[in-house]
This record gives sequence, C-alpha cells and structure tokens, in this order.
Amino acid sequence: MKTARLTILMISLQVGLASQAQVATDETLGSATASPQPRPRATAGPALPERAQIDEIFKETSLGKAADERRLHLEWRELANRVVNDPDIVTAKRATQTARTDLEKRQRLRDYYDLYYGRMRGLASSSEMRTALDKLRLAHVSLTTQPRVRAAEDSELPTPTPTPKKKKTSRLQKFQSKK
Repeated sequence: MKTARLTILMISLQVGLASQAQVATDETLGSATASPQPRPRATAGPALPERAQIDEIFKETSLGKAADERRLHLEWRELANRVVNDPDIVTAKRATQTARTDLEKRQRLRDYYDLYYGRMRGLASSSEMRTALDKLRLAHVSLTTQPRVRAAEDSELPTPTPTPKKKKTSRLQKFQSKK
C-alpha cells in the first residue's frame, strides 16, 4: 500500500513540474504591442554563369594529373574511333600484314603510324592533345627499330642502350669473398 501511494505521489509531482515548464515561454508571444517584423525582400542573387561558361571554366583549369590524363585518354579514344575506319588507314594496316620481309613490314608500319596519327593530329582540338599524339606516334614508331641492326631509315630514331650482363660468380669465389 505504501508503494502505491509513493508511486501516485511521484506521478503527480512529475505532472506538476511538466505543467510549470510550459509556462516559461516568450513573454511577447501573446501581447498585442509587439510589432511584426517585416519579411526580408527577395534580392537578386549573384548572376549564375551559363552552362557553356561553366564547361569552359572546367576545361581551362586543371583538376589534377590523373584527371588530365583521363581527359586526354578519352579524347584520344574519340579521335581513334573517328579515324579507325578511314579507307586509307584500313588499307595501310592491311598492307603491313602482307609484307614479305621484316624490313618491308617495319617500313609499312612506320607509314601506317604516320598516316594514322597524322589524321588524328589534324582532328585534335588542343595543342596538348597534339603533343600527346606526337609522343604516342614516336613510341609506336620506335618499336619498329632494330637496335642491333641499323638501317638507313632508323638513323633519326633513338636507340635503346643494351643492359650489360652480370658476371656469374662461382661458389668458390662467393665463399672466398665472405672470409
């Protein structure tokens, strides 16, 4: 019986405190003397640039090395897709496969790469893309060189330096060097 009275007392005390808490509000809420504050007027915000202007801004600014490389790669793929089915390029590529000698095949490959990258260079929109295409062309053309046999056509291309072979040491030499 004692616990029931204590529980009822606690509940009534909580209700009393909760009702007092709602009285403490803003004093000017119910008074008629408070003047309503005017609403802020809509002002013209800063002029937003057009979508084309935003695209140009992002084309000019660098987003980082990886983003620039990705953008160049996408542009290169687009150019390659536009050029790959050109009849002259298809004919040049087929001609490389029908060469009889290695020297003839390397020369035809050089002609093919010059034609292929020349067409893409003509369609490129930026100087950055043109320099990237020149680097790609040089990389592909340099693969056609023979570093041990120097032909007259290969004279202007860079020659890779051969790596020296390591001397084999016998077990006796290894054992003597440890002492």
